[in-house]
Amino acid sequence: MPDLDPVVEGAVTRMKKLSVHFRRVREQSLVDFDLERHEFDTLHKIAGRGGSAAPSELAEDLDLAPASVSGRLDALEKRGFIRRTQSTTDRRRVVVELTAAGRETWHGAMAVLGHEEYRLLGVLSPEERVLLNGMLRRVMVEAESTEPTRHW
Repeated sequence: MPDLDPVVEGAVTRMKKLSVHFRRVREQSLVDFDLERHEFDTLHKIAGRGGSAAPSELAEDLDLAPASVSGRLDALEKRGFIRRTQSTTDRRRVVVELTAAGRETWHGAMAVLGHEEYRLLGVLSPEERVLLNGMLRRVMVEAESTEPTRHW
């Protein structure tokens, strides 16, 4: 198509291929650490909150109904990845905490993906990585804007 900009098309194609590549690495990491995607996502959200969170916070973070989070937590607790305790400040409140096994498993799975991210982006200088990050941020801001799509 003569109206397509080959530079734009090349960039979009490369972003898609990188996304697929990172998805494959992540999925292999989950297999290697015997984790389901939803288990990893839940561990990731708990870790992101410093290793402990209320179930209601996780429901919000994961955009799930509280009952769905409860089921996930049951399974993770059976595997020894989390423990649920009563809050020391409010006995009605439950706190979900990563266990050592949960933290180790989450960290291991994350390390595989992190290593691959650094391997690929390591071909760029630190300055180039800062520039790329800023440019991608600008593209994402536009993608997430509420403006209607422009037709060329």
